[in-house]
Amino acid sequence: MRILVAEDDAVLSEQLRAALTADGHAVDVEPDGEEVAFLGATEPYDLVVLDLGLPTMDGLAILKQWRADHVALPVLILTARDGWSDRVQGLDAGADDYLTKPFHMPELCARVRALLRRNSGVTNPIFERGDLRFDTRSGAVTRQGEAIRLTAQELAVLSYLVHNAGRLVSRMELSEHIYDYNSDRDSNTIAVFVTRLRKKLGADLIATTRGRGYMIAGDE
Repeated sequence: MRILVAEDDAVLSEQLRAALTADGHAVDVEPDGEEVAFLGATEPYDLVVLDLGLPTMDGLAILKQWRADHVALPVLILTARDGWSDRVQGLDAGADDYLTKPFHMPELCARVRALLRRNSGVTNPIFERGDLRFDTRSGAVTRQGEAIRLTAQELAVLSYLVHNAGRLVSRMELSEHIYDYNSDRDSNTIAVFVTRLRKKLGADLIATTRGRGYMIAGDE
């Protein structure tokens, strides 16, 4: 899943990038408020971690602009402001969750995972199909009880398809959500990752609609 970290503290932003990348996400970091507003409105992010105290345009104004423009991506607010009225303002402006600084990184990662599941309509963090089990919290994949090792790219493709189970996803969409802004988004490599996933996890897990994309069946 692709996440925008809007944070102007260089040390914290790199800590967030490292933690969220380790959690299997593609992460872009942007410290400037006006650029954050533009990226959130034009790039296909799955979630934004939004600091309120950004230069050039504060986070609350960005959030209000997005919601006024019907930008519906999930937003987790980060702020040093710990007053209850600030939390109310942020939530009323359209934030989906709120975390005050200082915070524990595992809690932030857990909140991000929960928001991504909620936005996708996924209630169970454990995905199971036959003898396959995928824990979206840890990234652990087992088949017949045996651990399956996936590359970061394979895990990213699997995670995005699982979060969008029951919906046809094009190669282009997958490439937009598993790579960060500066990566070479070659949609042709998606077919390679899908082939590898089928070999490791079973040929029937991912269906192909020729010329249109891929799909993991939803719950019946």
